[in-house]
Amino acid sequence: MPRMGNRLSQIATRTGDDGTTGLGDGSRVRKDDLRIATIGEVDELNSSLGVILCEPLPGDVRELLLVIQQELFNLGGELAVPGYTLLKEDAVLRLDEALKHYNAGLPRLAEFILPGGTRSAALAHMSRTIARRAERSLVALQAQQEVNASLRHYLNRLSDLMFVLARVLNRANLDGLAGDDVYWKSERLARQGG
Repeated sequence: MPRMGNRLSQIATRTGDDGTTGLGDGSRVRKDDLRIATIGEVDELNSSLGVILCEPLPGDVRELLLVIQQELFNLGGELAVPGYTLLKEDAVLRLDEALKHYNAGLPRLAEFILPGGTRSAALAHMSRTIARRAERSLVALQAQQEVNASLRHYLNRLSDLMFVLARVLNRANLDGLAGDDVYWKSERLARQGG
């Protein structure tokens, strides 16, 4: 089993000045390599969760997002060390359970919703779109190289969960005002007087 590389003690190494970067197995690849692009998108996704965590959140949502940040770091680490497994299938099951739990308290959708509402919900929608982009990049990478299928499953579930959490956050009564989703005003609804 490959070993994770040493932790960085120096950030400005200048080893990437030639347009390459090192993977955890010691190999070097171009910075525009699809694996590196995917790692970057997972990192961006994790950073977007960090922004949500700066917002007032229900305690259970905050705890869930902190766990997800750890798991996303594992996912990125697994991508950085080809052949190494860090993200376990139970991480995907945890997202499935969270989806079931949070969906249970939401009204059924009768119309598409727009990515908005409260600031925390809008940020959750942003994370959802970043998760989808990371997932597309991972699918492209899997077409070229062997990658643990759990990674794809995780990103797919996470994007779904961020949609659900956006709806939860729009209803959270953190400032004394409970809200709702922002609904798309379709032509059909307009004709029906909706």
